[in-house]
Amino acid sequence: MSCCGSKAKTVRQNCPECGQAGLSVSKQTLLHQLVAPDNRDLSDSDYFFCAESSCSLAYFSAQLSFPKSHLRAFTDSEQKRLCYCFDITVTEYQSALKDGGAAEIKQFVMAQTKAGLCACEARNPSGRCCLLDFKRLEKRLALG
Repeated sequence: MSCCGSKAKTVRQNCPECGQAGLSVSKQTLLHQLVAPDNRDLSDSDYFFCAESSCSLAYFSAQLSFPKSHLRAFTDSEQKRLCYCFDITVTEYQSALKDGGAAEIKQFVMAQTKAGLCACEARNPSGRCCLLDFKRLEKRLALG
């Protein structure tokens, strides 16, 4: 299932700060995620998102880098979002997995995504759909 018509290319480039592979993101994602004035003077460069939690960078290109503190959704709390479109946290979904309510949450997100009512490219800092993140979290919890 493709999510919300996301047009982000799958290209990787190593983060200049931490060295982890960053995934390409669209200019649209940066326009929605960066605070002003950072979002006003973006060139048409290729931009990448660093998902490494210990890294201070959010986005980078060959010429520019933007720290996570320059994101609209930046927070110092440990409360991580699993789904930015519908405000579902990792903690909430983990609890639902334990309590047997995870399928309802996941079905809701899948139904909204299928109906085209998500906005992953604008709301998720990675610019990508969260549905794979649900599966990754489930797998990680099953292994650990």
